[in-house]
Amino acid sequence: MKIQLKFFASIREKLACSSEVLELANTPYTAQEVRQLLIARSAIWADALSLERPVRMACNHQMLVQDVALKDGDELAFFPPVTGG
Repeated sequence: MKIQLKFFASIREKLACSSEVLELANTPYTAQEVRQLLIARSAIWADALSLERPVRMACNHQMLVQDVALKDGDELAFFPPVTGG
């Protein structure tokens, strides 16, 4: 399963990355599980996406109000609760 990751505002700046394609095993992953996988990458990722930070997520341009299972080809975006214009 491949999903497109997008990072915005201060998260993009901390990671020095605006997007990437993430390949996962075919088992279902939720958005929150992907976030935890990314946090485990390194201290920089852990800081940017910390569970203690108010990070918003959107799947396929829809704000997530609850955790959802991701499908092949989905886009998962991460951004702070307030972004500049």
